[in-house]
Amino acid sequence: MTDPEQIVESVRELSDEELHNLAEVVRQIQIERAITAGDHDAIIAAAFESGFGRDGLGLLPWVEGNVVVCPGGLVSKSKTNHRCRFVSVDDVWVWDSGLLLREDKRSSPGTQEGFRAVALVPLVDGTAIDVVAGRARGGQHSVEHVVSYEVREGKLDEVSQRNVAAANMR
Repeated sequence: MTDPEQIVESVRELSDEELHNLAEVVRQIQIERAITAGDHDAIIAAAFESGFGRDGLGLLPWVEGNVVVCPGGLVSKSKTNHRCRFVSVDDVWVWDSGLLLREDKRSSPGTQEGFRAVALVPLVDGTAIDVVAGRARGGQHSVEHVVSYEVREGKLDEVSQRNVAAANMR
């Protein structure tokens, strides 16, 4: 293996285009490793057991091997009233994200309507992850709380938490 200082020196000498291409290659390798490493079935099964709170909503995401585990859920009291907590990845809902490796969805246990989902996304440096908690009342949906993370050096770092005024986010 080459000395880390030599690697940094070599990277500094790259043109802007070469640097961009290198970043894309690193990103692709991180995605490939997330796809091939780990037992996704076991990770998802364990997440369905431990990734949800008493309220039925998903807990905050966590890192397992080369993937970020993203639980989400919706609990309905009626067709027009519900509580929910879902993850967005780089400003796109996880289920629409190009980084989505896999998502499993199940009906919520118990008497209330709703569902639980567990999504896996690759642990790719620079990925922005938001956990968005919201509520619908009378058919009007509002965001209540957002916790934001960024993947840095293979870890999920919290970068902000904010309560959102319902009037601003319908």
